[in-house]
Amino acid sequence: MTEQTKAPSTGDRGLLGGLGDRLSGAVSQVAAAGALIVVFIVLSIVAPSFLTADNLFNLGSQTSVNAVMAVGVTLVIITGGIDLSVGSVAALSGVIGVLLMAEYGFNPLLGIVGGLVVGALAGLVNGLLVSVVGLPPFIATLGMLSVGRGLVLIATGAVAVFGAPDSFRLLGQGVIGILPIPIALIILVAVLGYVVLTRTRLGRYAYVMGSNMEAARLSGVPVKRYITSVYVLSGALAGLGGMIAASRINSGQPNFGEGLELDVIAAVVIGGASLMGGRGTVLGSLIGAFLVAVIRNGAVQLNIGTFYQNVLIGVIIWLAVWWDLYQRRKLGGDAG
Repeated sequence: MTEQTKAPSTGDRGLLGGLGDRLSGAVSQVAAAGALIVVFIVLSIVAPSFLTADNLFNLGSQTSVNAVMAVGVTLVIITGGIDLSVGSVAALSGVIGVLLMAEYGFNPLLGIVGGLVVGALAGLVNGLLVSVVGLPPFIATLGMLSVGRGLVLIATGAVAVFGAPDSFRLLGQGVIGILPIPIALIILVAVLGYVVLTRTRLGRYAYVMGSNMEAARLSGVPVKRYITSVYVLSGALAGLGGMIAASRINSGQPNFGEGLELDVIAAVVIGGASLMGGRGTVLGSLIGAFLVAVIRNGAVQLNIGTFYQNVLIGVIIWLAVWWDLYQRRKLGGDAG
């Protein structure tokens, strides 16, 4: 066989596959960004109240909850895992944080930290169940979804928790100059998430584990430690999302976050992350989070019910996952 006609080596196929995978992810991000722009323009035309200052501020606050949680879920999905518990963990963190302020006199900062610690502990349990016990991520986090929701109802008696200081509202409603604090939090979390993924060992290993877990293990990567770490981060950011949501209404709501995991996972997948692992970016997930939030907000402006919104988000998830599978099959065929 001549040099010109010989088949690509295994290394060549891996390189081509990696480049193709990154290209596919970039195409998904561009498509999501284009869809976001189109939806934004259409809603600006058909819904006169969409572009009002109050609605845009509300949109930013709504997006902040999903966006900060999406950064954590991105880390998990890159490793080939999934976190179905973020909605109930956010609710649990929110009510515990408010309880600490209302019942035990914690100042707002300590209450917020308490909420983040609750989320991180829930993430730690998820991570240990996956990495040490060996449960599939779907089962481990599905169990935490139920446990978290049950703990919320036990802690509150299924009654909303009030009594947090008015200063707690600043987290979800305050501004720094002209910049809403929720938007500032999105920027802060996004920058930190980007640094983690691109400048730290955790980020590099996350991609390696998602691409080939067994190869990562054989290469000496401490898989259990890093898998646990990404679930802890996901739980902590779910806790932050729960505290932002609680701050917006200055109360802990036991029914908050029901179905929220659908929107968060949708945001990450729409943004180009692969549920097969090994691919995903913070920027893509933020674009996805804004797209989902704009669709939800626009549907409210147009008096489209929540049930129909859920159908639409579910269909979008189908399409995003189908696109990922299609690209992988195409790349696999090309590589072969």
